[in-house]
Amino acid sequence: MKNNDLNKILETGKLTIGIEHQAIKNLQNSLDDSFVQAVKKILSSKGRLIITGIGKSANVATKIVATLNSTGTPAVFMHASDAVHGDLGIIQQDDIVLIISKSGNTPEIKVLLPLIKNFGNLIIGMTANKESYLGQKCDILLFTPLEKEACPNNLAPTTSTTLQMVMGDALAVALLQARGFKEEDFAKYHPGGSLGKKLYLRVSDIIDSKNIPVSQPKDSISDVIIEITKKRMGATAVLNQNKIEGIITDGDVRRMLQKNIDIHKLYAENIMSKNPKTIKLDDLAVEGLKRMKENNINQLLVVNEKGKYCGMIHLHDLLKEGLL
Repeated sequence: MKNNDLNKILETGKLTIGIEHQAIKNLQNSLDDSFVQAVKKILSSKGRLIITGIGKSANVATKIVATLNSTGTPAVFMHASDAVHGDLGIIQQDDIVLIISKSGNTPEIKVLLPLIKNFGNLIIGMTANKESYLGQKCDILLFTPLEKEACPNNLAPTTSTTLQMVMGDALAVALLQARGFKEEDFAKYHPGGSLGKKLYLRVSDIIDSKNIPVSQPKDSISDVIIEITKKRMGATAVLNQNKIEGIITDGDVRRMLQKNIDIHKLYAENIMSKNPKTIKLDDLAVEGLKRMKENNINQLLVVNEKGKYCGMIHLHDLLKEGLL
């Protein structure tokens, strides 16, 4: 492939992004009180938000539904063509219906809209054509101003679907802020994957309470090495009458051995690091990762609310949970 061809590919990519970027700015500037009305109506609704469309607008609708459901607004997707063949039963009395259509004049929309009107449900229209059937017949209009598609033939839905997606995100974020939706609420809807784990997984969920490395101040270095090796945490806590005195890591042992010191004259208390970093059982696991990064360490001693040593977590425990 010639350099000219490569340059043209890059130029096309940048041009596409530029067209859509400008369209989003136009959308931002065009947002008006209709948006506020739509958010208020959805907030006060006792039902769900039914979102429908056809073609690429239907694909966008499914994404908006997913975003709304994950941020506290109950939403259901209904395909516009399926609706007139039985799926209208999805719509309940208190539901609000959001119809998405670039042109606002597709045959399916013209059939569907009056049927929903007869049910008495509020209809929010999202279209790039204010003068269209949807633009004129809906109760609240979310206008997505479109000058042209990014497609050089001005045919393939590109800019138009981007605007629909952005409008959907604006709705979702406005709704979650109005609801006072917090991280704790978000975690309820995202229990799986690393995202959910960062919001709900706690130290108590990952600690191995049956594998607790412990040494005493007067333990020999040999005993310390055996404890570190046996418990496979890369370290051992040094306790004096159940009170944390320090920590000994495998790194501490290696550094000691490099000094050519007679290990038979040393005890755990001689090589331990005092005032080790700790974390509470109820703390979020991701907080443990943060502390390890800040202090450039691989282990944290875990304590309960009374400061009693309960075990240890290792960086590998957090890696296994996908938190990094």
